Amino acid sequence: MDRVLLVLGGIAIAGAVAAVLGRSRSAPAANTHHIPVQLDRADFPRPTAPWLVAAFTSATCDTCAGVWERARHLESEHVAVVEIEVGAQKALHDRYRIDGVPTLVICDAEGSVKRAFLGPMTATDLWAAVAEVREPGSVPPGCHTGDL
Repeated sequence: MDRVLLVLGGIAIAGAVAAVLGRSRSAPAANTHHIPVQLDRADFPRPTAPWLVAAFTSATCDTCAGVWERARHLESEHVAVVEIEVGAQKALHDRYRIDGVPTLVICDAEGSVKRAFLGPMTATDLWAAVAEVREPGSVPPGCHTGDL
């Protein structure tokens, strides 16, 4: 009988410890990086182009280099593409409250951000996002399009 009481006591203590530890865990940190919803197209090259892809980067960020490499190929008559490197253009990072790089936004002629990516993305996902904003419904299911 003493062994049974000892085992039950051990189980009760283990349960109490588990309950205390379970309550002390904090919730995972939320994404707190800012993504702008509106840009002033006059702040960027080719403000009359129907679309703008703006990549906010840092020269010390390896991921940023990959994002810029994917984005720069989107330049066309209808799509202006620009890299805004924090060391060279800190004022624009500050103006749009960019606090995490790479941040890439796709906006229309009025500067309204239609899609955004924070961090790395594949070329397929980036190109799909531009295609989708230019021609809604053109992206097949399964492609991530940087929905806000």
